[in-house]
Amino acid sequence: MIYTKTGDGGTTSLVGGSRVEKDDVRVEAYGTVDELNSHIGLLAEMVRPLAGGYYDELKAVQHNLFTLQTLLATEDSEIYQRLPQLAEEEIEILERQIDTISDQLPKLHNFVIAGGNRTGAECHVCRTVCRRAERRVVSLARQAAVDAVLMRYLNRLSDYLFVLARQVVVLEGKEEDLYIN
Repeated sequence: MIYTKTGDGGTTSLVGGSRVEKDDVRVEAYGTVDELNSHIGLLAEMVRPLAGGYYDELKAVQHNLFTLQTLLATEDSEIYQRLPQLAEEEIEILERQIDTISDQLPKLHNFVIAGGNRTGAECHVCRTVCRRAERRVVSLARQAAVDAVLMRYLNRLSDYLFVLARQVVVLEGKEEDLYIN
C-alpha cells in the first residue's frame, strides 16, 4: 500500500521509526537531496545520447545520493553504523571526472549564465539544487552529527555539474552564454 495516512498530521518517520515534523531540518536535508536525485535522473536521460559516459556517471551519482539521503534520514547512531556508507573514494571519482572534463574545455574568463542548450540548463538546475542540498546539510550539521564526507561529496558534485554543463553545451556544438559586463 502506498498510503499509510501516518503523515497526515504533519509528521514523518525517520530510518529506525522515530517521528519528526515534516519541516524538521533533517527532513529538509534529505528531502532536498531527494529532489536533487530526481533532477539528476532527468539529466541522465538527457545526456544518454552523448558520447563520454556521462549517463553512467550520473547513474552512479544517483546511487550515491540515495545512500547519502538514507544516512541523513537516520538519527539513531547504532542503525547509522550498520548502513552502507558513502566512501571518500566517491569524492575522488568526482574529482577525476571534473579534471577529465575540464581538460577538454576552453579556459573560462567570465561567469557562465545557465543555458546554452536544454541539457546545459538542466545541469545548472541540478547544480543549484545541489548547492541548496549542501546548505541544508550544513544546517543539519549544526544540530546533529553529520559525516563530513556527505558535505564534501555534495560540494564536489556541484563542481562536477558545473563542468558537465559546460561540456554538454560544447558537445552539442552550441555556444556558452557568458556574463560579460
